[in-house]
Amino acid sequence: MRLKRTRGLTLIELAVAVAVLSLGTLAAIRAQDAASRSLGQAMPRLLAGVAAENRAQELRLAGAAAGRGLPGSVTLGGFDIRYETTFRETAGGLVEARIRAVSETGPGALLTVWLPPPGTGG
Repeated sequence: MRLKRTRGLTLIELAVAVAVLSLGTLAAIRAQDAASRSLGQAMPRLLAGVAAENRAQELRLAGAAAGRGLPGSVTLGGFDIRYETTFRETAGGLVEARIRAVSETGPGALLTVWLPPPGTGG
């Protein structure tokens, strides 16, 4: 009776397998890096949104005229957040305030609020 000889992997097959595994590993590392960067920006973005909401409440309480004198930046959760607020009067007589809060690392938030016209007690 004759036994069949089993053949092992050749050097070329082994090199191809290593190359395929390397490409898969590189793709996984890139995906993990992108996810890390995305998650790393979540906290500054969240705090910028909170800061924009805070500024909107300040404007609702103080009114548009007094709101123009509010500070241009704030520190929240260890991040410096800069405000850019623009005001314009709408056709209906309200004051539209566009609040842009941007953290020092880049991500930010944009919020629009409508305020009563000056001199109406709001």
